[in-house]
Amino acid sequence: MNEEFLINCTPQETRVALMQQGTVQELHIERTGGRGIVGNIYLGRVVRVLPGMQSAFVEVGLERTAFLHVADIWSEKNGERSGRPIERLINEGETLMVQVLKDPIGSKGARLTTQISLAGRLLVYLPQERHIGISQKIEDEEGREQLRERIQKLLPPEAAGGYIVRTMAENASDAELAADIGYLARLWQEIRHRAQNLTAPALLHRDLDLAQRVLRDLAGPETTRILVDSRENYQKLVAFAQEYMPQLAPLLSHYTGERPLFDLYAVEDEIEKALARRVDLKSGGYLIIDQTEAMTTIDVNTGAYVGARNFDDTIFKTNLEAAQTIARQLRLRNLGGIIIVDFIDMASSEHKAAVLAELNKALARDHTRISVNGFTQLGLVELTRKRTRESLAQILCEPCPACGGRGVVKTAQTVAYEILRELLREARQFDAREMRVLASPAVIDLFLDEESQAVAMLSDFIGRTISLQAEPSYHQEQYDIVLL
Repeated sequence: MNEEFLINCTPQETRVALMQQGTVQELHIERTGGRGIVGNIYLGRVVRVLPGMQSAFVEVGLERTAFLHVADIWSEKNGERSGRPIERLINEGETLMVQVLKDPIGSKGARLTTQISLAGRLLVYLPQERHIGISQKIEDEEGREQLRERIQKLLPPEAAGGYIVRTMAENASDAELAADIGYLARLWQEIRHRAQNLTAPALLHRDLDLAQRVLRDLAGPETTRILVDSRENYQKLVAFAQEYMPQLAPLLSHYTGERPLFDLYAVEDEIEKALARRVDLKSGGYLIIDQTEAMTTIDVNTGAYVGARNFDDTIFKTNLEAAQTIARQLRLRNLGGIIIVDFIDMASSEHKAAVLAELNKALARDHTRISVNGFTQLGLVELTRKRTRESLAQILCEPCPACGGRGVVKTAQTVAYEILRELLREARQFDAREMRVLASPAVIDLFLDEESQAVAMLSDFIGRTISLQAEPSYHQEQYDIVLL
């Protein structure tokens, strides 16, 4: 399936949309002030070892200390995970070279590994490894072995470390592979030199910016065009492509139209839709997507769709369409971690198998690793999607100040009764001539209309004047009581 990349650049942020058949499939956003750090390499200092959790906190110069689990401590001696307890592997105050596996998300610090990997376009260099691995997406056994032999021949005699051959290397020439090997070797030497001359905590290597990562990691044989709306960034990307991936340079184009690039391709509309809880299906059904810290739940509903033949057929068609839409929404919103899908109940095992097959087929286009566990006994589909950076909602939104992230607010009546209880409480504690209530217009209107008798009764009971004042700037749950 042919794909295009749209790159929108401003001094504040870079946004990338992956388009397939004119539809937005993925969105990537990187802000100058909050650039992701996955892939960055640091010289860190161990500040605390926690044997009970088999983990350690490492100071690398970020806002929060980063997290290192024993499973991510690599033994250079054996070229594998050590298997020994963490307290026998590292000590407090020790200096380590570490790489970020996951960005800080919410209240969690960055997750680290001591196994360093440097990504090129065709190869991933593993300085502490000794073997050559081949991407699992290259399935032809004979082709895998030929690639391994070609890499072995291209390596200089003094070369150390191992490599993973990426999927894009399947049809690469020897010259392209050799160029990638040379680039990665130079990069590793620079990192080692910095590590020898700097004091922890220190940044040793910053991964490429978002626009450059599009060329290195996302653009592939199906890419037909990469459109950039900034002349300066277009020129930088052309120079980067000509040096490291010349086959992509002809695909780069500078967009000079009057209309903003993301408006022209309706990407702005898709961003708004991707922040909504409800996603409408073409058939009339809809999805409800709820994202929490622990997991994401997706509920499928038939909505207005009544079908043409029978109820089972209606459910089946809605679930098939939902499977395709869910796969797209996971990419678009960058939802990660545990995801539970509640398809509409199906009696037929054939229908269940067909829906699951459709979901797997649609998910196969995702660049991020996904595992689908099928239907549970409760009829839910469990899947996990690797989470390496914040979701679209986490990047663009913050918890609502009115509801605190609950997604609902108390009714005006609930708030009114809270105020009445608070007035009684304060009347017993403080001696005041008048008590003035400042609240949202909806709450004050309720006091003046339906609850006017309750206010009068309370005023008589406490022997104080109660006055009411509407504050248009107050949200529904907000109120103040002023003693006069």
